[in-house]
Amino acid sequence: MTHFEMELEKLKDVIKKIGTLAVSQVGESVKALLFEPIEGKEVKKIEMKIDKLDVKIDEICQSIFALQQPVASDLRFIMASLQISNEIERIGDLAVSVIKRSKSIKEKHDLISKFEIGDLAKEVELITAKTNECLQTLDEKTISEILTLNKNIKSKGDAIIEHIIEEMKSHSKVVVSGTNLVIALKHLERISDHCSNVAEYVYFMVNAKIIKHEKHEDLNIDKLD
Repeated sequence: MTHFEMELEKLKDVIKKIGTLAVSQVGESVKALLFEPIEGKEVKKIEMKIDKLDVKIDEICQSIFALQQPVASDLRFIMASLQISNEIERIGDLAVSVIKRSKSIKEKHDLISKFEIGDLAKEVELITAKTNECLQTLDEKTISEILTLNKNIKSKGDAIIEHIIEEMKSHSKVVVSGTNLVIALKHLERISDHCSNVAEYVYFMVNAKIIKHEKHEDLNIDKLD
């Protein structure tokens, strides 16, 4: 195996690792939101690992560019890896923000139950897991599922936020908790958006086609070819 091939394999390995860490971080944020606030030590450790891997990906890509002249397919992989790393780093940051907000939601159990927020949070966990699966397999069916899931999460999230705002207007005692819950839900929506972005970069990696501004209504990957 050449040095170039070794660097590419190293890059693939790090991308898989950072994706798996993102799943753990989002899982912790959902626990904090739906149940009780958690200790921050483990979350902080995962965040630091994600940040280190993000830097590692930059370093590997810079090394490849400095020492090699990648062919088109390898170049797409390297370019996509840099973008994917940034997206996952943001997922990790947003997950930490959800955890912090969860500590300020006193009436959260009543609100979460009333507006079925648990279902939305589980969908965000699912899209994160599917994004990690997508990074492992580069499967186009999974890409399609991620894009569709993101659309559903956005729609559900916006509807729930509207209901919470109405609740805040009617009951002033839930204004503080409701505000923090709305912000936490916005963070979950952004996590979903970043997962969708990762799926789009994987599609570019595999097919040499950018679908970032494509409309995803009734998405069928075959239509994108």
